[in-house]
Amino acid sequence: MDKVDVAIIGAGPVGLSLVNLLAGSGLALAVIEQQPTGRLSSPAFDGREIALTHASRSWLEQAGIWQQLDPAAIWPLRQASVRDRHLPFALDVDNQRDPAGAPLGWLVSNWRIRQAAWEAASQHEGWQLHAGVGLEGLQRQADGWLLRLADGRQLHAATVIAADSRFSSSRRLLGVGARSRDHGTAMVVCNMRIEKDHQQVAWEWFGDGCTRALLPLQPGVASAVVTLPMARAQALAGLDEQAFGKQVQALFQSRWGGMQACSSAHLYPMVTVYADRFAGPGFALAGDAAVGMHPVTAHGFNFGLRSAGVLARALRGSGGPAARDAALARYAREHRLATAPLFTATGVVAGLFADSRWPARLARGGAMALASSMPPFRQLLRSHLTG
Repeated sequence: MDKVDVAIIGAGPVGLSLVNLLAGSGLALAVIEQQPTGRLSSPAFDGREIALTHASRSWLEQAGIWQQLDPAAIWPLRQASVRDRHLPFALDVDNQRDPAGAPLGWLVSNWRIRQAAWEAASQHEGWQLHAGVGLEGLQRQADGWLLRLADGRQLHAATVIAADSRFSSSRRLLGVGARSRDHGTAMVVCNMRIEKDHQQVAWEWFGDGCTRALLPLQPGVASAVVTLPMARAQALAGLDEQAFGKQVQALFQSRWGGMQACSSAHLYPMVTVYADRFAGPGFALAGDAAVGMHPVTAHGFNFGLRSAGVLARALRGSGGPAARDAALARYAREHRLATAPLFTATGVVAGLFADSRWPARLARGGAMALASSMPPFRQLLRSHLTG
């Protein structure tokens, strides 16, 4: 039976970021992933475009992942504009005051980040991959954990990290509960060719029982993100390419002229999750297994990277079991302080902007008017968006 210092459940961007951030630490690592190796090394396009903050770029650079990305596929975000269907003004945020002229953030395709994380991890030794196999059981022992894989193999780890998604099975095996909410909606994403220049501005518009977002990619191409009640979302995603383009163009009221799909469309149910605990004796949760955010703030991936970075720092600096558990507890406290306020606020915002009744429209109109007229609030929002 193999023995390792850290077993990471899940080889997504967070799990592989942990591998890269712990490289050279002297810790023996194992990664357990249900997907086969081929899907890890050559991930498929999934429609998701990730808005990265400055802090997330720093974590990716430290992990050696940013260096693996194709510079031609990294799109700067110049400005973010939030609008409401019933209001004549917008809440606009940019980073023009930055002395270095840095953008507000960057947009990178999720599949490219996954591939870059794999390529960076492949350059390191000292870790083993168990791909194409699930985790069937976890048993606490005096000196760590006994992991039982679905193929019958067993593995002993001093520390277990659950990083396998917001629907984490390893979180349940660890005995950690979570608050989960199904919003009854789904997000449909697709890259679109557009006639009018997006000017590298991310645009989000609420109203008419629908949330629309346009994320600027290369010139003439943007990612259209439409959040609808589940039945309407399924109907939209099921249209043929021509009908889909016409429907999306109508939803965006032809603000960017003609819109035509240039990728496959993908549907993601809106389910948010917040774990009851982020750590315990000999284990911790990271990424979506800890916090599964609503995409309205585009911050879920950034929180995931942050969890990997802070957790790697904690594991690098820990010694024996007692010191390790204390470090994991500090990570849990720090990550909860960083995520709980925004997670709670996001739930309120998502509910408020999804509500078409006049009291909700009045409330969000007043909130946006107040926010747009207060420079300190816009500065706070700018700091939040840049990370």
